[in-house]
Amino acid sequence: MDRALFLPTTADDLTARGWDRPDFVFVSGDAYVDHPSFGAALLGRVMERAGYSIAMLAQPDWRSCEDFKRFGRPRLGFLVSAGAVDSMVNHYTATKKPRSEDAYAPGGQAGRRPDRATIVYCNRVREAFPSTHHNRMPIIIGGLEASLRRFAHYDYWDDKVRASILVDSGADLLLFGMCEKSIIDAARWIESGSDRASLRNLRGACYLDDNIPDGYTELPSFDQIRGDKWEYARAFLTQMNEQDPVRGNPLAQRHGATGGGKSPTQKIVCQNIPPTPLTRSELDAVYNLPFTRAWHPDYDDQGGVPALEEVRFSIAATRGCFGACAFCALTYHQGRIVTSRSPQSITQEARRLTTLPGFKGYIHDVGGPTANFRRPPCERQLTRGACRERQCMFPKPCPRLKADHRELVEILRNIRALPGVKKVFIRSGVRFDYLMKDSNPEFRNELVEHHISGQLKVAPEHADAFTLECMGKPDISVFDRFSERYYDANERLGKRQYLVPYFISGHPGCDLAAAVTLAEYMRDTHLFPEQVQDFYPTPGTLSTCMYYTGMDPRTMQPIYIPKDKREKAMQRALLQYRRPANAPMVREALRKAGRRDLIGFGARCLVRPDRAGGNASRLGD
Repeated sequence: MDRALFLPTTADDLTARGWDRPDFVFVSGDAYVDHPSFGAALLGRVMERAGYSIAMLAQPDWRSCEDFKRFGRPRLGFLVSAGAVDSMVNHYTATKKPRSEDAYAPGGQAGRRPDRATIVYCNRVREAFPSTHHNRMPIIIGGLEASLRRFAHYDYWDDKVRASILVDSGADLLLFGMCEKSIIDAARWIESGSDRASLRNLRGACYLDDNIPDGYTELPSFDQIRGDKWEYARAFLTQMNEQDPVRGNPLAQRHGATGGGKSPTQKIVCQNIPPTPLTRSELDAVYNLPFTRAWHPDYDDQGGVPALEEVRFSIAATRGCFGACAFCALTYHQGRIVTSRSPQSITQEARRLTTLPGFKGYIHDVGGPTANFRRPPCERQLTRGACRERQCMFPKPCPRLKADHRELVEILRNIRALPGVKKVFIRSGVRFDYLMKDSNPEFRNELVEHHISGQLKVAPEHADAFTLECMGKPDISVFDRFSERYYDANERLGKRQYLVPYFISGHPGCDLAAAVTLAEYMRDTHLFPEQVQDFYPTPGTLSTCMYYTGMDPRTMQPIYIPKDKREKAMQRALLQYRRPANAPMVREALRKAGRRDLIGFGARCLVRPDRAGGNASRLGD
């Protein structure tokens, strides 16, 4: 593909456009893929539309500052992101083992970005363009890594509380959440002279100040929360409650102590009110920008970029999620207010997909964080914001919630009718408790008849009542009712399609007895997952706060946290108890949990005794 269709990636590309330098250099930990599912490309196109010249510095060599000089000194500054995924999550598994592949790098090659990429990239920019008394290179950081680390936070890999990434990186601004509006506002702020008095007006921005501005709610300080887990939980709950663009308040957190003389060491991280979500027409306009929907041609001889294959023939239809699962960072990043693209915009994109090379008639997904959330759960959320003290779906759906799938059905029918489209799948996840709330069975029937490729992925996550409460997920009985209706619809429509449930092991609140409860549930329902997700304490989630503090910040009550490696391995083994290799660990777990009755030959037993015999039950009861 012609490289002139992409944003510049080399000095020669700048020359070809007639530029002597760009306005901004966009540094990203991902390879450059010009597709709306890749944040750097999307924001680059948004800024291009606003009249700014952007150069893309994708996966630069961070071992020196030379690569950061590739385009010379930009007119306005640097934009820095670790990429689509936190760099530590990108590099390490839940057991802290290095990953062997990186789907966002050419050929899937690991090691193309550093640990803590945002901080490293900012350091290299400062080395490449040192600040002087009259001249400082502005740096704006953003993306998931920066967004979820905007305040002092527990870091699983260091096993300690780290300072705000704004402090550690030395950046001038941090943009959190979805940044199409705030990145333009920040660019104009820099262009107008970076007046500090106007910083408070930048929605979706964090900055450093020497004093707490009037009207900002003060959080417990960095020193307080790293020394007191109760204070950490209190700080996190406040952050979570103020993460709303309608009713949220600006926040501030002290870092360090005031020093003597002329060099105060105290800095205050100030967070402004979250950005307002894009309207439907604004979201449509973003997805109508001239994306090539391809990786940059420089990667053609490197095996391409594997992450593109997951989304090449998929459509992002929505943003935001009011499901608010405790282990998910979406609440903290995209927010609880759901916005969606128009049926016309989605159908237009589907029509465009049919013209792309390699299209074989299958659209792999039409969805978002939750495929069947297309509208706010109630009308008052638009004027009052998401409720501070309650969730929309937990512990039961709010009486005000209106479950309505009619527009989604219309969209799917429109796409199915397009010439060249053989099948449209929904793979990004269906919230089954929301679907059950809709009294109209139309979407469920359409889903079963037309939009599943042999199996539907859903996420009950667990079966133990207290663990589900900690997760913010509905009681397992809701999943059971959904499962029954799903299989009834399959039988009625002459289909033979299965449910693939996702489960999490080792989540806060889950002890061995709870893990045994889940194993028994799998035995009774004949659900035997091939893959099980170990709980991964990532920044910005309620579950990670629980993991670190040992308490639920919603109640400030202590909860059990499985941290011992052996116990976590036993919980995982119980979820896959049918695997012969797991038998010794399953027996150990059952003995430790006081459930020797499940070791034996009976129908209810999970595992047979070892050859030495040992308390086998033949009746299994």
